[in-house]
Amino acid sequence: MPAIGLYYGATIRNARAAPARDALGRARMRFQEDATDVEYPCDAALALHLIEALRDDGFDPAAMRHVPSDRSEGHAYSWVHRFCLGPQPVPIVPVFLNAYYPPNQPSPARCYELGRALARAVAAFPNDRRVGVIASGGLSHFLVDEVFDREVIEALRRKDAAFLRAAPLTKLRSGSSEIRNWICLAGAVEALDLAWVSYVPGYRTPALTGTGLCFAAFH
Repeated sequence: MPAIGLYYGATIRNARAAPARDALGRARMRFQEDATDVEYPCDAALALHLIEALRDDGFDPAAMRHVPSDRSEGHAYSWVHRFCLGPQPVPIVPVFLNAYYPPNQPSPARCYELGRALARAVAAFPNDRRVGVIASGGLSHFLVDEVFDREVIEALRRKDAAFLRAAPLTKLRSGSSEIRNWICLAGAVEALDLAWVSYVPGYRTPALTGTGLCFAAFH
């Protein structure tokens, strides 16, 4: 379970959905393929450049080239492939953060600096590429923390690096730990402006379980 990892294979696989017996299973099926496994394209040249650039910038990313035969890319990427990139997806470079599992989750400050380092590495890539960055995951769940979610959104709007770097670890537990992905994104796009955001606190029960559903774009 590396704290930071990059995938440098030529393709990455998303698996065919297994039969579902209940609503939860049917919801999970939407992240997977309808008929057969699909190999999505990756930009191996850019990935290798990023790995080397991050190494030279003081990071030690794990490097992965294959997906085991019994595994797939995971819902953080399959959601992007199936719902964001369309029927002819552009090649991607999967970047992994161990947001969820202790004891080696990167700190918010480390996540922000990783985003900055990725932006520097992309800018230094010698080939002509138009590169976009997508963060998948978060905001707060499985308990909705609407106050903190809105504070994160406003920090993104203000480009408040100090707030994001100092995000309290008590707010980054359980599924809310995926806010680290947004913090990393903020470091990568700090030269851009938050152009559009939509946030809905999706409460499921009176106990405040649910998900802080947020989508945003930077230009």
